[in-house]
Amino acid sequence: MRPSPLLTRPGAVASAPDDPDQAVPAHLGDPGREQAALAEGRAACALARDVVTVTGPDRLSWLTTLSSQVLTGLEPGDGGAETLLLDAQGHITHALAALDDGRTLWLVTEAGSGEELATFLDSMRFMLRVEVTERPDVMALGALGEGLEALARAARDTAPDSPAAPDSSDAQAGAAETGGAEPQGSLIGLWRDPWPGVVEGGTSYDVGEDRPHPGQEYRGGLVLVPAQSVNAVAGTFLTAGKGRRLAGALAWEALRIEAGRPRRAREADARAIPHELDWLRTAVHLTKGCYPGQETIARTLNLGRPPRRLTVLQLDGLVGDLPRPGASVRMGERVVGAVTSVARHHELGPIALALLRRAVPVDEQLTVEITEVDEATGESVTVGRVDAAQEVLVSPEGRAQASPAERPGAGLRKGLRL
Repeated sequence: MRPSPLLTRPGAVASAPDDPDQAVPAHLGDPGREQAALAEGRAACALARDVVTVTGPDRLSWLTTLSSQVLTGLEPGDGGAETLLLDAQGHITHALAALDDGRTLWLVTEAGSGEELATFLDSMRFMLRVEVTERPDVMALGALGEGLEALARAARDTAPDSPAAPDSSDAQAGAAETGGAEPQGSLIGLWRDPWPGVVEGGTSYDVGEDRPHPGQEYRGGLVLVPAQSVNAVAGTFLTAGKGRRLAGALAWEALRIEAGRPRRAREADARAIPHELDWLRTAVHLTKGCYPGQETIARTLNLGRPPRRLTVLQLDGLVGDLPRPGASVRMGERVVGAVTSVARHHELGPIALALLRRAVPVDEQLTVEITEVDEATGESVTVGRVDAAQEVLVSPEGRAQASPAERPGAGLRKGLRL
């Protein structure tokens, strides 16, 4: 992803060079107020995402066979879907926001992953009627709640900088061919995040109905616009409503962490499987048939338990240094997990997401290491710890709502013992 045009805005501060959000502003001068405005639907945010398109009559059925979700029912204007690409062992390689305009399938992935995604998809075309294209000329803007609708309206009301911009014309032509609602102006597409709902064919590893999910109020999404129109769309958004402002990645991440919403660039390490992150909620269809990694999905759901579980950590202390992603989480002196994302929430204070060993007791008081980089050696040095309390996302019992009451074949084994 090339740098966001919003980095040229007054007060914009870039993220660290090694951060997944390095291509977009970390904040625009006031992270706390930006976060509050984003939560209230009064802010829009540049998202560090790459875009890949797939065209051709076989695009939806083809990607359905490669991914964890059924995409054949996508229609223009329906808000899209979420899907995962897995390797043969069920490890997550890509998490995709997918939307179709009737002619083009738009896939949104993490910044820096677009080329890899396009190369992989192109290698899997075989004789099917599909064409894969990386689209650096398209960027994603995000908003929450009513702000998402306002952002989409702003994109519709903003004329593309060039009348020949291929992005908007592609989407408009696709909608016209299928009779869908024709996008206008700079709006290419609108994707609604299904989190934390359980979509058709999905299931959940949360702890049940005795408590609300921490993301129950989370209503996120993104709009796709031509890169050349990002500043113009932002300007339209800001002037169309009272109290609106732009927000940075720090604000977006804090609200995502609060909602327990996993992100490929943060929560999915090389051995992560969807069950550990409760990603069967929104991105996996359990009865869709074969696809790479499907055996692991089914085996873990029916026969096993995920080895780790995602949790929200409420961190002690309103001031001071935050843990870094990758920081060790300890139960006493024993390392039982690692921080994946961390933020300073405008109301809750320091919060984090962490992957813990599944069997860690949910009421156990944990500590998280605080580290800093030794300037002489360049190595991380532990300088302290902070207390952490869990807000459970994935059940420590390791059973999903769709898991069988007992392991398949258990009755047969009991009969044999008799």
